[in-house]
Amino acid sequence: MRALSLILLLAVSLPLMAQKKVKLTQADNLIGSAKEGQRFDRLLGNVVLQQNRTTIYCDSAHFYKALNRVEAFGRIRITEGDSVNCTANALTYDGNSKIAYLRRNVVFTKLGLATLYTDFLDYDRQKNEARYFNGGKLVDSTNTLTSQKGYYFLPNNMASFKKNVVGVSPDYTLTSDTLQYNSKTKIIYFRDSTQVTDKEGKTAIYQNGFYDTNQKTSNLSNGQIETPNNRLKGDKYYLDDIRKFYKAVGRVAMTSKEENMTVFGDDGYYDRKKGISKVYGNAYVAKVADDGDTLFLSADTLVSIESADPRQKRLLAYHHVKIFKRDLQGSADSLAYLPADSMLHLYQDPILWANGNQLTSDSIRMLMKNKAIHRIFLVANAFVIQEDTVKNYNQIKGRKMTAFFNGQAIDHVIVEGNGESIYYATQEEKIVNDKKEEVVLMATVGLNKIICSNMRINFRDGKVNNITFYKKPDAQLIPPHEWKEDQKRLRGFAWRGKERPGRADVVKTPGKTIP
Repeated sequence: MRALSLILLLAVSLPLMAQKKVKLTQADNLIGSAKEGQRFDRLLGNVVLQQNRTTIYCDSAHFYKALNRVEAFGRIRITEGDSVNCTANALTYDGNSKIAYLRRNVVFTKLGLATLYTDFLDYDRQKNEARYFNGGKLVDSTNTLTSQKGYYFLPNNMASFKKNVVGVSPDYTLTSDTLQYNSKTKIIYFRDSTQVTDKEGKTAIYQNGFYDTNQKTSNLSNGQIETPNNRLKGDKYYLDDIRKFYKAVGRVAMTSKEENMTVFGDDGYYDRKKGISKVYGNAYVAKVADDGDTLFLSADTLVSIESADPRQKRLLAYHHVKIFKRDLQGSADSLAYLPADSMLHLYQDPILWANGNQLTSDSIRMLMKNKAIHRIFLVANAFVIQEDTVKNYNQIKGRKMTAFFNGQAIDHVIVEGNGESIYYATQEEKIVNDKKEEVVLMATVGLNKIICSNMRINFRDGKVNNITFYKKPDAQLIPPHEWKEDQKRLRGFAWRGKERPGRADVVKTPGKTIP
């Protein structure tokens, strides 16, 4: 029984011992030699050495049996079974650590998947890892990736690149400092800030995530996408380059460089084929005017439509629209902005406040010029109300009105059809208060009520200065002691100052953050 155990032990141990040693299987000539007291064999011509499934082919070699080391020269080739083929001009192979140190014109191929080119490669057979540290290039059917340092792990085909990483494919070019790539799945993993520029000029900057180069889809975090005309930022991205569909989630910002405009929100997408961008959830847009002031506009949903035809471009906002600018505020149910004619359309119960003036009608159009308000068109049931310094409400009503702006303030208003107005006349009065100080007060001295088909109201410093009437006006001046309550308001009067939005009502804070 003891003899049988010894035989079994030897049967197991001998192959394992043999695997530890490199053995010579072929050479045309063998010359015994020594260097620094260490004996070695000089192998010349058609040299073949083997350890396990690793085979070394070369023109000549120094074989140190005692050290279990090989120094190979000439046309060197290493094979690892049927999966790895590697060539180089110089090799040192340590059979104990099973590490091959390949130098000069190294070509390392994982058969059917990828080829690595470098002048300095360490191939660790025990770890199944190839490493280069002085510049290298990985090439497969899809991508070419170069870097200063690189690691290729054979079991899962994962390559890691570090320092000055550059990737090139027919579809894009990328640069990074750290990157990973699976040569089998063709997926790129972003591990540091990476800039990707596609053949159409779109540039993306990513912090982390992955890109499937076969499917041309991405799942990315913390970065931005940029085209010559637009920029998209968010906490997380889902990109599909085949469908040209790009979605952003969490603190989204879409910028139109041409329009100097940025749309913010919780979520958004950009359909490049259709030329449609949509942002929703705490959505608002910021548009910078030439005077440095910014127009803010919020809604439940904001949509931007691109087109090669300038007449088809537009920005749409729908449901709970609010507007804020230093000299203009407003609200409506929906809105459309057409850059071609610089016209802003407000629908369903629109209302605007310009300085101390409230403007309402069934629909409102604003004409922009040099990125500032040029005219406001009040279409059907137009009504303008102005609160003066003594809390009187000056009122203008008509079928249609056009407000003309000079700079940031209303210059004059034209009323066309069914014109009516109530204007409170005031004058300064000087009185002496209890402290014997002279104080100037504004006093109301009368109410001008005028009915006239057409009229022009001129403003100064945003307040009514004078009114011109056309076509037989019917006017009366009523002193304060003769006022009746129904004379102080035109039909349809509604002062809605409490609805006037402030900046905080429009400029919202996106609430969704993706961890």
